[in-house]
Amino acid sequence: MNDMQRYLAEEVAEDLADGIISRREAMRRLGLMGVTGAAATGLLTTFATAPAAAAEPVSSAGQGGGRARSETTWAPVPHESITFAGPRVPLMAAWAAAAKPRGGVLVIHENRGLNEHIRTVAGRFAASGYSALALDLLSEEGGTGAFPGEAEVAAALAQIPPERHVADMKASLTELERRVRGKKLHAIGFCFGGAMVWHLLTSNERRLAAAAPFYGPFPEGGSFEGSRAAVLGVYGGLDSRVNATRPAAKAALDAARRRYELLTFTEADHAFFNDTGARFNPHAATEAWRRALNWFDAVGHRHDD
Repeated sequence: MNDMQRYLAEEVAEDLADGIISRREAMRRLGLMGVTGAAATGLLTTFATAPAAAAEPVSSAGQGGGRARSETTWAPVPHESITFAGPRVPLMAAWAAAAKPRGGVLVIHENRGLNEHIRTVAGRFAASGYSALALDLLSEEGGTGAFPGEAEVAAALAQIPPERHVADMKASLTELERRVRGKKLHAIGFCFGGAMVWHLLTSNERRLAAAAPFYGPFPEGGSFEGSRAAVLGVYGGLDSRVNATRPAAKAALDAARRRYELLTFTEADHAFFNDTGARFNPHAATEAWRRALNWFDAVGHRHDD
């Protein structure tokens, strides 16, 4: 398995350990990913016996700062389904346009694909002043809607090399750039999407002004050479699996002398932002949303990058 296949398989084991799915369903989902027999049993056993995570510091920062919003906008504006040119096939996305955009945001979905939750996130950005494009990373397979359920979506994502996702995300930035001409571009991603945003940031992509990967694992050997983005990394203190990659992200950001903040909500778990999921933490989600908007606002008011 490559790193992303392992990460997505571990998501299944973690869901079982937390009581979100049954063992039978966990074995089914692992089987869809090609993890069977002793390998599947060993993975589930490892997570069932893992020690509880320790809480982490609330945040650490490097060259951070920025002005703060006094309120948070939650009600989304309407979104529409669009297609646009991709590197291999037309790409599918949800588009939500702000009335007077201060910038554009590329939104990258979880391992559940481009669902209504992620479309709503795009709409919330538009309501907050940022036109948003939420990409479907399964466009080449016919889109998220072509699969019967979340397990099949995750299994399909696990089979795609990260390089293809990066190429699709770069094409999406080109489309976003066309739609918000002259405005700064940002990216946000959640879970699997957080990992993809880290991959985008470490792919020599210079068009991003800022990014906010939420609880996504940092890619092994990742480097910010060629990146100009200010990075807000968001973590849940109980999410020990993803947090194990946090020191590597910090070291790479320090080495590149990027402006960043690594923000940890000590009482929150993995996927705490998703209000349709079992680990939703409303207090952490509200504050993380406010902090992400603050981060994009602050970068939008800088003229030195």
